[in-house]
Amino acid sequence: MKDYASSKQLRCLITAGPTREYFDPVRYISNPSTGKMGFAIATAAQAYGWKTCLITGPVDRQTPDGVERIDVVSSDDMFDAVESQFPQFDILIKTAAVSDCKPKYFIERKQKKEAFTNSLEILPTVDILKTICSQKRSNQFVLGFAAETENMEANALKKLKQKSLDAIAANSIKPFDSAFGSNQNTLHLYHRTRGKRVIGPSDKYSVAQQLIAWIANFIAV
Repeated sequence: MKDYASSKQLRCLITAGPTREYFDPVRYISNPSTGKMGFAIATAAQAYGWKTCLITGPVDRQTPDGVERIDVVSSDDMFDAVESQFPQFDILIKTAAVSDCKPKYFIERKQKKEAFTNSLEILPTVDILKTICSQKRSNQFVLGFAAETENMEANALKKLKQKSLDAIAANSIKPFDSAFGSNQNTLHLYHRTRGKRVIGPSDKYSVAQQLIAWIANFIAV
């Protein structure tokens, strides 16, 4: 049996929101994530009795009571924060919608419209989940998120395996069925050895409560 702390002493690290990858002082690559799901999970984890820390990208949301908060902006900031904090935690729930790419160069001055060309040189961002999972201890539990527009189950299971996750939560972001910004969500949960469960559709806090209880089943002593 893995040497986890008791459920009331568990330490849970959660990421939320988008990242912003600036290419000049006023323009950036980002996505529509509002952080609602991650903040709901942090609230539910704290209410469950876990010591909870939330690393969040730029969002206009109030910090849940009792939750430690670390604000970041870019994918590099997010990676640095997760890498430095994770060794102190038992659980990582990576809800953040981290940008997959970033501009190759940052230009110090605002660029005029006529200066733009038809292309922007970009680089891939660091794969936070894969890197962190390569460093995690056997008694740490990592759950990732997969936001998909098609082939949700196949893509989620591929990500689960490729990144060596313990579990993954997949949700749909098809047009008019988007988890981004909505107060509702449906999570399709996949554990690497213990099958599948669907939570929702329901409000995000109810979904978060059920998610925390589901994770607790795998790490209870």
